Amino acid sequence: MIFIDPHIHMTSRTTYDYMVMQQYGVVAVIEPSFWLGQPRTSLGTFKDYFSSLVGWERFRASQFGIQHYCTISLNPKEANNEALAERVMELLPLYACKEGVVAIGEVGYDEMTAAEDKYFREQLELAKELDMLVLIHTPHRNKKEGTSRSLKVCLEHGLEPSRVIVDHVNEETVTETLERGFWAAFSIYPQTKMGNERMVEIVRQYGCDRIIVDSAADWGMSDPLAVPKTAQLMIERGIPEEQVRAVCYENALKVYGQSGQMHSDDWLNPSPIDQQQLFNGNSVLRGQKPLVEAQRESLIIE
Repeated sequence: MIFIDPHIHMTSRTTYDYMVMQQYGVVAVIEPSFWLGQPRTSLGTFKDYFSSLVGWERFRASQFGIQHYCTISLNPKEANNEALAERVMELLPLYACKEGVVAIGEVGYDEMTAAEDKYFREQLELAKELDMLVLIHTPHRNKKEGTSRSLKVCLEHGLEPSRVIVDHVNEETVTETLERGFWAAFSIYPQTKMGNERMVEIVRQYGCDRIIVDSAADWGMSDPLAVPKTAQLMIERGIPEEQVRAVCYENALKVYGQSGQMHSDDWLNPSPIDQQQLFNGNSVLRGQKPLVEAQRESLIIE
């Protein structure tokens, strides 16, 4: 079985993580724009960060045969610095249309302030203008209220639920998310958000339609192997393999494939890995012997 991790912050992870993820069957990742752990203080820091998502991280992943995509946004937590947020909003269209960008996101609420609401709505309008998908961040506090409000705002702005992915869903928000027609993504995060045993029961109860598993791995206590580990636990607990494949691979491809940027041929018929390649003169190997493949075998989903 092969996997997509459709929400993982590889900027915060090591190159070794890419290597291990590839060994566990991860063939593609999506990296949403997010808060780095401390406030950014100037427009240039956003510009450099967005540039790394569409440049360095795509290269770093490719060195281990993983396809890297991203989403671009002003994160809700950072929307509260309004003077800087105004300037970031002017920057977003320049990156939203870059190769490999599959959605506007993460957008939504953190503390549900007036500033967060303003820039959430502006970014939904940007997504409509550019005909792009949207990735919603639901707040860690007041999750049920924040989720309901996020769904309502998306509908107010005329977004099609089939083009909106709602992330960090849990037991108290899954029913409303699915009943309103949105995609429900679950972040498997140790001790918080959604544990993998709880995820097994979600799939057992709700099935696999419009349900997605991701790791949301970042600089916190998180696991970049959460998707394959959860898939294995599902199999062990008797979830049908076709449902496991749906929530850990096929559904992410189905929804993000609507972007026109993400295609299964990107990894099913892969180019050979050549770790002699450099990015702006830099290698990920730091002096280690490079892997150079003559060719790569096509991946077959059994």
